[in-house]
Amino acid sequence: MKMATMGERLTGRVSDYGPLFEYTIKLVLLTSFLELVLYRLVSRLGMHLSKLAVAHPWITPTFSTLTEIGTWLLNIVAILLFLALIVTMINRGSWPETGRVTKVAMACAALLLLLTAGFLVVQPGMVGSLVYNGIAFVTLVLLMFEYLATHHGRAQRILGLTFAVGISGWLYYQIVSTAYSVAGTVAAPPFVYEAHRIGEGLMVVASYLTFVAYGQGLSLRTKNRRQRNRAIWFWATTGTIFTALIFTDYLLGLYDPAMASAVRQASQGIGWIFQFGMGYTFYLPFAIYMGGLLCWSYTVIKLLNMGRLAGYGIGLMFIAGYALLFSNLTLMVILGVMLLTLDRAKPVAAEPAVPTESPVMGSSDGLVTGQV
Repeated sequence: MKMATMGERLTGRVSDYGPLFEYTIKLVLLTSFLELVLYRLVSRLGMHLSKLAVAHPWITPTFSTLTEIGTWLLNIVAILLFLALIVTMINRGSWPETGRVTKVAMACAALLLLLTAGFLVVQPGMVGSLVYNGIAFVTLVLLMFEYLATHHGRAQRILGLTFAVGISGWLYYQIVSTAYSVAGTVAAPPFVYEAHRIGEGLMVVASYLTFVAYGQGLSLRTKNRRQRNRAIWFWATTGTIFTALIFTDYLLGLYDPAMASAVRQASQGIGWIFQFGMGYTFYLPFAIYMGGLLCWSYTVIKLLNMGRLAGYGIGLMFIAGYALLFSNLTLMVILGVMLLTLDRAKPVAAEPAVPTESPVMGSSDGLVTGQV
């Protein structure tokens, strides 16, 4: 009799859940990236170039047009996020092994969607903001519990914990500061600025950990020539950029102090743009942020080429940035963690046993051999 076997099917591909899910997730990632570039970064860059706009008249209309496009993309991203979250929750809830923690997390995510839609009609105020951030924090914690329970790799678990604690630094800053404002107390909220700084640092560390957990394959010891060449290019580029950024200020100071001062002002301008666009204050050396960006970019591109949901999840989690000033950024993080959680092996049902019936008559071979 043939024995039934249990196996595991990888459900970490975006194409596993149907065309609607696949194209919605792809559009969310694409429009979110364009919104980040055209709205959150380019608009701030246009403000920074206000002095140059006096000498170059084309700057103002160009950046105004790009900012207008980014504003439209912001609305498109919000609509696509609603659709993507609904489709993802429906697909996730259809699994037979859905646990209690997952069901509560899906309920909290649905409540976030309802609150977001409600706040479009009624202004939330400080109390509404406090409730919204509190539910977002609970949702993130529950989803991370599911991620840790279903992903047993040490690097993946460390990545999940680092990101969750890092983004929680911002949520703690918002929740506690808002609660003190609602209470009307003049006392300084405890540990808010320290939590904000620690959270930003952990977010930068998490960008490096994405490469460790999901971007492996750049070993110089491999015998595959293509992979070895790719590893050489990646590590050479990363090392060159990191070293150049670390020593540029010192070397320029020796060569031309005036040029060094101009470069410092330019770097401060870049930091100002990213601070208002993504919430990073750049209190760490700029080279550390660039190293994390390179590791994150390589990992996301690699996973997207493989069609892995982890690529879309990690992409959305870091495109949202650190300062979740808008509700769509909070939903972006929640959707990203959901997709990261879905990138795992799902047990499939046992193959039904097919009984082998013994024939009433013997085989024809036996009948033939029995004759003389």
